[in-house]
Amino acid sequence: MSFATPIGIVAALLTTFGFVPQIIKLLKTRKTDGVSAIMVVQIAAGLLLWVIYGILRNDSIIIIANTIGFLLAIATLMLYLIFKNRSTN
Repeated sequence: MSFATPIGIVAALLTTFGFVPQIIKLLKTRKTDGVSAIMVVQIAAGLLLWVIYGILRNDSIIIIANTIGFLLAIATLMLYLIFKNRSTN
């Protein structure tokens, strides 16, 4: 295993699960203060492009890590929309 492999693994884990703290906070507080929907959409789009790139390169690590990250970004966006709509009603 090269020196780059563990760095890549740690980077993939950190970025893949980057939305988990935000999801937990949204579920606990049910408040959307401090969450930027535009940022979440932008990152989700970037993650989706990484998935496509991984498919084109036939790189399962890129595909898996970014698919999970994309799904977590979508979950964050859905929670944002649910709780934002509840607070405005």
